[in-house]
Amino acid sequence: METMGRRFRRLLEDEPYLFTGGIYDPLGAQLAERTGMKSIYLSGYSMALANGWPDMGFLTQTEVTRIASMVASATSLPIIADADDGYGNALSTIRTVQEFVKTGVAGIHLEDQVFPKRCGHIAGKMVVPFEQAIGKYRAAIDTRNRLDRDFVIIARTDAYGAVGGSMEDAIRRGRAYADAGVDLVWAELSNASREPAIAF
Repeated sequence: METMGRRFRRLLEDEPYLFTGGIYDPLGAQLAERTGMKSIYLSGYSMALANGWPDMGFLTQTEVTRIASMVASATSLPIIADADDGYGNALSTIRTVQEFVKTGVAGIHLEDQVFPKRCGHIAGKMVVPFEQAIGKYRAAIDTRNRLDRDFVIIARTDAYGAVGGSMEDAIRRGRAYADAGVDLVWAELSNASREPAIAF
């Protein structure tokens, strides 16, 4: 049987553009499927707000994986889930990958922010030191390879909009995360000033 991770990877190979709409609950997943979407994104921002919290690390890993499991059970679409910053250090990231693999989602994205994280669109974000971030992504990849090689690991860098951050740091980190073995890199290019990002 084809895994959800494999289905998502095949979509990336076959589709010229893959629109992955954001949802936060099982009903939203079913509506996305009925409208013809081919994949969906389980939004951490939306899950937090739906539970009455700002997107600042208030939801725990077990709360988010419980929601992910319910959403995965409600749809046949591959889901990429927001796993925040892995909920701590490299050891926490190992557990995070283990728990998300169990939910049935296709993969997760992991941020390089400090714990507890902040929404990518607000001021005051801080990223972990470069070597610590590499260690977390390597821990995620090693765990994925042990449990389900199709499971997708997306590295998100918030370096551009972080305190003291820059486009150069975002590019350096993104390339290093790719070299470390993540499947995809997401450079969060918003910052609190809402200035347009300049692509290099």
